[in-house]
Amino acid sequence: MNPRGFPIISLSALALIALVGSPDTGRADDYPSHPVTLVVPFPPGGSTTVMARNVADKLSASLGQQIVVENRAGAGGTIGTRSVAKAAPDGYTILLSYTATMAIAPAMNASAGYDPRKDFAPIGMIGAAPNVLVVHPSMPVHSIPELIAYAKSASPPLQYGSPGVGTVNHLAAEYLALETGIKLQHVPYRGNGPAISDLLGGHIPMMFLPIPVALGNVKAGKLRGLAITSAKRSGLLPELPTLAESGVPGFDVALRYGLAAPAGTPPAIIVRLNKELNAALASEEVRNRLATEGAEALPGSPEDYAADIERDEKKWGGLVKKLGLKVE
Repeated sequence: MNPRGFPIISLSALALIALVGSPDTGRADDYPSHPVTLVVPFPPGGSTTVMARNVADKLSASLGQQIVVENRAGAGGTIGTRSVAKAAPDGYTILLSYTATMAIAPAMNASAGYDPRKDFAPIGMIGAAPNVLVVHPSMPVHSIPELIAYAKSASPPLQYGSPGVGTVNHLAAEYLALETGIKLQHVPYRGNGPAISDLLGGHIPMMFLPIPVALGNVKAGKLRGLAITSAKRSGLLPELPTLAESGVPGFDVALRYGLAAPAGTPPAIIVRLNKELNAALASEEVRNRLATEGAEALPGSPEDYAADIERDEKKWGGLVKKLGLKVE
């Protein structure tokens, strides 16, 4: 075991287990024999459901069994995530894992009921989708350096909206404030919809938004895009620099999506699912679907995803604790 709780098993060892098989490790050659449930721990229609459906059809075809996408929403995603952590580790219940549930919620909610490092066997990454920092056109800023200078002279502190406390949108702004020494005032809403309405109306001056959500208003000039939050520029808004390019070194914030199974799932099954997931992500069809969501496909090994979860949990969990955020 590594210090964070993930089993250290090399892919070569996993592959050997998959080929040899045994009663206690499970066999890849007879899996799956019936449909697999892919739990999305949020309501239908959001980015998590879109990500799940982007790969579910391809996985259904390659596995020879239907991948049934099932939304189990509630408590910021912790209900559905907890249900998978407690499911039978047989490969027939897997999770659409996500930054909010694997890195943020456990740090905010002592009653989340699962440990993302110990209660899951990572299968692999699907992709990552950055946000864009937008301001109302009335704001006298056209770049991140101008925004930082403006915020430092603002009194009271410059406000920003988010779809709720503990969302990546919220934490991205706090991360920016921490990295640049500016003061910002958080105005939480119940979802992106009402926050965007107030942003478009000029009632709040700035916000971090998913790129597809902001794209139409940016193109129409109703919002001004300043920078992309990931380490690389976005193909949807290629003209915008990243925050790192704009004077905030190392700034890298993206919603990260993957697949995970309950801890104890046979390694042979994890290897099979990882293989088919990577094959799906290699297809032009899936890559194009992800691109329309502003996301980049990130194929890799289970070990890669385990390391990614660890980094994300350390980054966001540490910030949550620093800010003293808790679910009441």
